[in-house]
Amino acid sequence: MAIGKGNPMSRGKACTVDADLQKGFGNPVPELYEAAAGDDASPALARALELRSFLALAEEQVARVRDRVHADMDPDRDMGELSADKLRFDAQWLEAALEARDGYRAALGELLRTMPPPAQQARPVRTAQLRATATLPLSAARAPPRAGAARARRP
Repeated sequence: MAIGKGNPMSRGKACTVDADLQKGFGNPVPELYEAAAGDDASPALARALELRSFLALAEEQVARVRDRVHADMDPDRDMGELSADKLRFDAQWLEAALEARDGYRAALGELLRTMPPPAQQARPVRTAQLRATATLPLSAARAPPRAGAARARRP
């Protein structure tokens, strides 16, 4: 999956870290996806949006299981339909979805904490060209006579 295109299902959904992404990269999430589609997108942006897509899916899974459990526990529902096995399975599913969500949030939070502020991201990195200069004493600077001369072959 290309990061710029993103997962169409998770791209349009709100995610709990959208404000953090906007603060970290300086643009709303839809604009970040557009920027990530460009050839000059930063690796940090690509990773952040990939994690965001995974997080949005995990959050959606958490919400689905929560809603399913709420529907199963509705007071107006027939008690004969209640199943302990189904609730145990939902609890396991919910635990897995919550672990995934927490892992993606932690990874994305770490990425945002360790990257430079938006103002520094746009500037190209400049390195100074250092030159080492040394002067040799005049006696060391003179080459000995025959320096670099080829040796004559002996028969």
